[in-house]
Formats: sequence, structure tokens, C-alpha cells
Amino acid sequence: MLGGIAGDIIGSRFEHAQIKTKDFELFNRQCTFTDDTVHTVAVADSLLTKIPYQVNFVSYFKHYPNAGYGHRFRRWARAPRQAPYGSFGNGSAMRVSPIAWYYDSLDKVLEEALHSAEVTHNHPEGIKGAQAVAGAVYLARTGADKEAIRSFVSERFGYDLSLTVDDIRPGYSFRVICQESVPQAIVAFLDAADFEDAVRNAVSLGGDSDTLACIAGSIAEAYFGGVPETIATGVFERLDERLTATVRQFMETIGR
Repeated sequence: MLGGIAGDIIGSRFEHAQIKTKDFELFNRQCTFTDDTVHTVAVADSLLTKIPYQVNFVSYFKHYPNAGYGHRFRRWARAPRQAPYGSFGNGSAMRVSPIAWYYDSLDKVLEEALHSAEVTHNHPEGIKGAQAVAGAVYLARTGADKEAIRSFVSERFGYDLSLTVDDIRPGYSFRVICQESVPQAIVAFLDAADFEDAVRNAVSLGGDSDTLACIAGSIAEAYFGGVPETIATGVFERLDERLTATVRQFMETIGR
């Protein structure tokens, strides 16, 4: 989970910049957490407290109203009652990583990823995006190699992971739907030499940088054995007390 939050914060200042390079400073004064972090922590909170996902999404939205949510989610969170709105945006995929750490079987991870997605993103592509990321994180944390992760995601969800970051980067632009951002974020991880490289790959694609880096960072944390201490420090410097407390409680719960 911390890897996803790190990717979100690092990628936040590049969301519409399309920088197309891996050469950038990881943290500066513009770096901040966005709705990717808020929703990720909300999922972790729900796992810890058993508060329903939709209840926590609304609660966290009210506490962090200016974190950069999409307009459809804003409308959903402000409605008198919350009903799924058929989204296939990448919001379902960027918030799902805590589930892959909390449960100890792939089937349960995929089942719970569906539940976390369907309260808002009940379109098949929205559910698929969440399950693909959760499955990749789970396999990474349980020792699968990159080719096993690639094969699982490709065969189970039909995503084309045959291109490289260098192949994707030149023609890629800002995309927020699962089927045009989740595969690219997974490739950013697959092409990476280490955690930092995964985040740099994702940002360099020049798309929805915070979310691409959040997804890639989530998988990279699991695969490469954690988040480098210097990056973790930069993350916690930018989280408030409420988010920090939940992140640390979740990490302690899962033994991280």
C-alpha cells in the first residue's frame, strides 16, 4: 500500500504535464497526496474496521474534499444515497492494493477486489481493472516472478502486456479508463529494475501520472520487498496525522 501512496505523491505534480522522461526530481514542494491516496487509505480503513467501503469513501471524501476527485465520484459521494454508477475509470484500480496484502489467497483477493470496486465502478472493465491490480500485487508479494505475473494478468483479464514502456511512451496521452491505463501501469512495473524505476517509468508515460505511478508503485513495493527508506520518509512528510495513523496501523497489522 505504501508503494501506491508514494507513486501517487511523486506523480501528482505531473498529472497533465506529459513530461515523457524518467529524469526528474522525485519530491518537491508541489508533491502532494491526491484522491488515489485518500481512497487507498479508505480501503485499508475498511479492512481494519469492517466499515463498508462505500461508507468510508463518503467519510473520507468529506474529510478531504479537495483531493482531486472525478466529477462522477463527487456527485456519487454527495448524493442522499450511494448507488453504483457504472464507471470503468481507473479509480477502482488505484485504491485496491491494501486488499492484496490483507488476504492470504488469490481467490479471496480477487473476490474482495470486486466488492471494493462494485460500490462505484460496477462496469465489467472497472471490476477487471481492480482485480488485475490486486492479483498482480498478491502474486508479487507471494513470490511470483514477472513472467508469471504477466501471464496471469494477460490470460485472466485479456490485457496486452507485450509492449515495453519505450514502445508505449511516444504515442501515449492522458487516459483515465481502466483498459487504457491499467495495462500501461503494469508494464511500467514489469520493465522496472527496482521500486524507484517503476515509479519513474509510470510517470514518464505522460498520462494520468499519479494514478499510473500509484498502480505501478503498488506492485513494485510487493515485488521488490518494500519502499526505499528515503522515499518512505518523503511520503510520511506529506501525509497528515489521520492518514499516517491508518497507514501505520495497517502496515503493523499485515506485518510490514
